[in-house]
Amino acid sequence: VGKSIIPYKGINLTELAKLGERSSRQIDYTVKEKQIPAILFTSGSTGIPKGVIYSHQNFMSQVLALKKEYNITHGEVDLATFPLFALYAPVLGMTAVIPQMDFTKPGTVDPKDVIEPVQRFNVTNMFGSPALLKRVGEEVKKNNIKLPNLKRILSAGAPVPARVMRLFEGKLSDGVVIHTPYGATESLPVASMSSDLVLNKTEKCTEQGRGVCVGKIVGDAKVKVIKIMDAPITDWHDTLENQKNEIGEIIVQGPCVTIGYDQMFDQTKLAKISDGQTFYHRMGDLGYFDEQERLWFCGRKSQRVITGERTFYSVAVEGVFNAHASVFRSALVELKQNGKIVAGICIELEPQIKRSDQTTITAELLAIAKNNEVTQGIKHVFYHSSFPVDIRHNAKINREVLSQFAQKRLK
Repeated sequence: VGKSIIPYKGINLTELAKLGERSSRQIDYTVKEKQIPAILFTSGSTGIPKGVIYSHQNFMSQVLALKKEYNITHGEVDLATFPLFALYAPVLGMTAVIPQMDFTKPGTVDPKDVIEPVQRFNVTNMFGSPALLKRVGEEVKKNNIKLPNLKRILSAGAPVPARVMRLFEGKLSDGVVIHTPYGATESLPVASMSSDLVLNKTEKCTEQGRGVCVGKIVGDAKVKVIKIMDAPITDWHDTLENQKNEIGEIIVQGPCVTIGYDQMFDQTKLAKISDGQTFYHRMGDLGYFDEQERLWFCGRKSQRVITGERTFYSVAVEGVFNAHASVFRSALVELKQNGKIVAGICIELEPQIKRSDQTTITAELLAIAKNNEVTQGIKHVFYHSSFPVDIRHNAKINREVLSQFAQKRLK
């Protein structure tokens, strides 16, 4: 595969290897596995987009991990609602079917444009963002549409709400589940969770404010949770690591982890920790391991809200509010009031809810916040008609924009 691909020439590999003298001596860019076939960009949902440098080793590690984790077999048919994943299908031995849709707006897809090719081409594997799955799930539930050929559904980009997973109950063959792999452009896959475990075991925990369980570690990834720091960490030492059930920053090591960002050396330095042999990638996500070695996701590090009294973690907080029947989704926001930082919550209501109901809903939400340790101290509720989201998956919430929106309305 790599012989016909010319490595990108604009990268200063020596600079990128400077994760410490010891680690740079371990990197040999002359072997094929280390050659660079692609630069893939992050979505930029929590900062500027960054060009992630991929090696052939990264791609092959991903392919092998996906094939093993999801038991993908030769001859399957894949429906790729995210164009990049269409490139993975042939390598995995699958035929790639590309639906007719606006790939920058998966949350507005016509469900028929997904369901029809799934049925017509006997699709066995489908990837879709949480926003797309919601649209498709509502259609299959409303019209009792069965999708018996699917062997699995994959979804990533943001946590998949349990209520979206429930839309597919009884519409897939027995034993077929929705898988939610966790990872990032810089490292994928890291962990994986399935809808049966969410609906039967972890959904209630999410509603109580424990975050979203992203499952057990997959492939050759080595994952740790470390103390939260915003500054660069030059070298690894054991005192960085957290205990179980202690929220910290998720870091990953392994063949699926990319070496750095194209011509963004400061960002590379901030994202990598040398351990003398290789390096860990700092995911920028916060979470923890539980007693069962399951990884839980509590939100982006940059989107936590630190007040004078405590720290609020976005996904953990939002899980509590999202449990309210009238709430479609919520977003933790940072506010300034009387010279102090306080936390607030933005709410996007379910479409059938009337605006006149907001007063009652606000009272209910504040009561919920007061009675849960994770949300205590949140006293400001704001309503937004349609949250700003990323253009890749229409699922990552732009909490920074919503903070500005709420600040203007703070009394």
